[in-house]
Amino acid sequence: MPMKKLLVELGDRSYPIYIGSGLLNQSGLYSQHIRAKQVMVVTNVTIAPLYLDAVLKNLLQFDVETVILPDGEQFKTLDHVTQIFDKLLADKFSRNATLIALGGGVIGDMGGFAAACYQRGIAFLQIPTTLLAQVDSSVGGKTGVNHPLGKNMIGAFYQPLCVIADADVLDTLDDRQLSAGLAEVIKYGLIRDVEFFEWLEQHIDALLARDKQALAYAIERSCLNKAEVVAEDETETGVRATLNLGHTFGHAIETGAGYGVYLHGEAVAIGTCQAADLSRRKGWLTDTDVDRIIALFTKAKLPVVPPEQIDSDLFLELMAVDKKNVDGKIRLILLKEIGVATLPIDVEQTLLEQTLKSYGRK
Repeated sequence: MPMKKLLVELGDRSYPIYIGSGLLNQSGLYSQHIRAKQVMVVTNVTIAPLYLDAVLKNLLQFDVETVILPDGEQFKTLDHVTQIFDKLLADKFSRNATLIALGGGVIGDMGGFAAACYQRGIAFLQIPTTLLAQVDSSVGGKTGVNHPLGKNMIGAFYQPLCVIADADVLDTLDDRQLSAGLAEVIKYGLIRDVEFFEWLEQHIDALLARDKQALAYAIERSCLNKAEVVAEDETETGVRATLNLGHTFGHAIETGAGYGVYLHGEAVAIGTCQAADLSRRKGWLTDTDVDRIIALFTKAKLPVVPPEQIDSDLFLELMAVDKKNVDGKIRLILLKEIGVATLPIDVEQTLLEQTLKSYGRK
């Protein structure tokens, strides 16, 4: 698979996304972005046995230390970020050091947040090892941790120096994680790329079968969409908010069910179906549109119905803790049509409650 290179255009903070096979073993991709001798690799207990040695072999000319964290959304906390700070301080890492985040979205978010905070900012590289991280969370500079009262409520915008997305690492990704990543892939088709949505309807089986050509195309198309949005609106004051389609519902599911019960992509899939239902109630989507959306998530082997233990009252309580909200009002991203998303809008409480009480409920 030939390597593709995309650019996130942010002026003097622009950076490349490398997409291809065998990239973990290309030392030049690392070294050209590392500014000084000190390097800290942050990973987790699942990824370390699989890929840490491959990364370390490409860093022999540097002074490298590692931090290996537990694996799971429930560990995306300030306490675990502090373990990174402890290691950086104990080993006397300076301000010109580089941090490499090797893992999925949780490691990328925590590693990036640690890099943003340590000595008010050190360089970092993203090496995402899940499909969701490769197509979404590693690109765009959102970093942070969860709080018991809300997901991703503590963090910073902090861009990496590069993203290295090696499609080969997806060979060891379990089926559930692969499907979770497809939720974010489908999102790009829904919010701004109807041709991609139609391509996904035709090729979802190939993606589930891990066809390398199909996966490479889906990763490239997703990253291209995200890079364009981030270049236009880095800090989410406008169009970047559309990337959160389904996320207000989804974050409520993750928080309400307990971090780690639902994978992020699973919760987003359910939340996007709820957003589609609400868009239909607004008169924008047709029944056929909603059926197509639900059918694609279902074919991707993703859940589409909210958990019974989160009733409409709890949903509303949890959704009130969302970064898009203004003056206590819940603001949502909805769909005008497949391929066209709204900016955050205030939604009539009666329509929102109808969706929360009716969609997927027996």
